Amino acid sequence: MSKKLIVIGGGAAGFFCAVNAARMHPNLEVLILEKSNKLLSKVKVSGGGRCNTTHACFEMGDLVKKYPRGQQFLKKSFHWFNTKDTIEWFEERGVKLKTEQDGRMFPDSNDSQTIINCLLQEADKYSVKLQLQTEVTSIKSSEGFELQTANGKTFQCQWLCVATGGYPKAAMFDWLTALGHQIESPVPSLFTFNLPKHPITALMGVSVERAQVKINGTKLVEEGPLLITHWGLSGPVVLKLSAWGARQLADAAYQYQITVNWVPDYHENSLREAWHGIRTSLSVQKIINRNPFGLPSRIWIFLLETAGINPENRWADLASKDQNKLIQLLTGHSFQVNGKTTFKEEFVTCGGIKLSEIDANTMMSKKIPNLFFAGEVMDIDGVTGGFNFQNAWTSGWIAAKSIGDHI
Repeated sequence: MSKKLIVIGGGAAGFFCAVNAARMHPNLEVLILEKSNKLLSKVKVSGGGRCNTTHACFEMGDLVKKYPRGQQFLKKSFHWFNTKDTIEWFEERGVKLKTEQDGRMFPDSNDSQTIINCLLQEADKYSVKLQLQTEVTSIKSSEGFELQTANGKTFQCQWLCVATGGYPKAAMFDWLTALGHQIESPVPSLFTFNLPKHPITALMGVSVERAQVKINGTKLVEEGPLLITHWGLSGPVVLKLSAWGARQLADAAYQYQITVNWVPDYHENSLREAWHGIRTSLSVQKIINRNPFGLPSRIWIFLLETAGINPENRWADLASKDQNKLIQLLTGHSFQVNGKTTFKEEFVTCGGIKLSEIDANTMMSKKIPNLFFAGEVMDIDGVTGGFNFQNAWTSGWIAAKSIGDHI
């Protein structure tokens, strides 16, 4: 059998494994099998088509905290390849990354095709072969690996890297569990909170730069930008909560209450204490014209209407009961969530191959020699902001390097 590596999956992790393995080990034949008719599809849509390639987080302790699942595993993996290495890898190939105010990193071109072209050029340079519309349905492991596909083809190789991405249903892992591996059951991560028929959805498109959102009855609370959509609430603060609460929220069948603090510099009592001064300083002005909290005007008007306050009244005319309602809404606005919506096309799952069965320093299976894993097929997922791609680059690179250690 020739020295051959097959990578199952033509996404970020699979591509990164393939091109680095071919570069590091010139005598190795490398083939990518992709079940769809598209390569690097998540790279294409990420960050609104700009590709949120990684995140400017360079302290290892801070970086691993961005992963609801996989922290201990990644402490070892990031030792080998981390954010700094990702930036250097792309820059060495003519792709400079820039950092935005929130830490997200994108190619200077603001175009995901730049990242795709870079990876395709590497594949071409090192003679990586690509085969689309080839879904692997079973793997046999004895002397090397034998792969059967849905269209009846058979492939053989000595080294195999599974980089298929996550699956939404446990049964979709059956062809991997048949090898003897166990999985953590998959549930969605990175989703938005649905508020069916809630009047706030009329404000779709309005965002608040900073809000605090808490899932009632849990310890889950996050702070950050909040976006109102036609189906409910989204934005980084909601997506982070959905990642950290992925299993709890699935167990609740996506029915739960949340509390939004629109002015997170205050809690109810501290706002009450500051209220007299705020009201006095604005006493002769109309409430609609003077919003002292920097909230978007449409949200301010919505909160006034929800509290039953005539926005044309002056601050000095605000009755005590109306003040109480407004203070409570500003610091503790309750919503009943009923369902979820996948965030754009960036589908991410919590769950996958159990990390206890994978060596974090090599990405090789502890059960089957020369079988490697990379990316989201493992039980690793990060919050939004480029962290899932960083795991893809890291695990793909480590697998590529480790394959050489076993040639």
